[in-house]
Amino acid sequence: MRKVVVYELLSLDGVAEEPSAFFVGWDEAMDANLGAVIAAQDCVILGRRSYEEWAGFWPGSDMEPFATFINGVAKYVATSAPLDREWANATAIDGDLAGFVRDLRSQPGADIGVHASISVARALLTAGVVDELRLVIAPVIAGSGRRLLDGLPAIRLEPIRNATSPAGYLLTDYRVIG
Repeated sequence: MRKVVVYELLSLDGVAEEPSAFFVGWDEAMDANLGAVIAAQDCVILGRRSYEEWAGFWPGSDMEPFATFINGVAKYVATSAPLDREWANATAIDGDLAGFVRDLRSQPGADIGVHASISVARALLTAGVVDELRLVIAPVIAGSGRRLLDGLPAIRLEPIRNATSPAGYLLTDYRVIG
């Protein structure tokens, strides 16, 4: 069975909204971490807002390794409306998100990524279909913004890996238990 892996950039106080506001440095360890995450994925689940923002940015970007990955990979978008922007390999999810992801997990393939979409990550964590959390935590207290883990039920996690990048960012991976 495929794994569902949530990859998020957070502030130390858990804010995931607008990470560009508090991610002011990026180093080789963070690039290698991201490269390892996306090398294991063959599709991603995005929320509508992330899709719309990313469809306007990534097709013209040369920021590697993510640009090549996200422009080529299958993208499934959680939305009840037609997609406004064209982007290669993008499909709107018709119906229940958790059911769609459960079905996708049972099909052959590599890991299923969830990137940047706070509401999608929360919904899938609540539904119990996330296998791993891969977090990059900035040494910054954002103070305000949407937090990734707000409003979730109790979820047990098992640490898989923890490292600190040269710039002081925490690279931490957890397995979801149960």
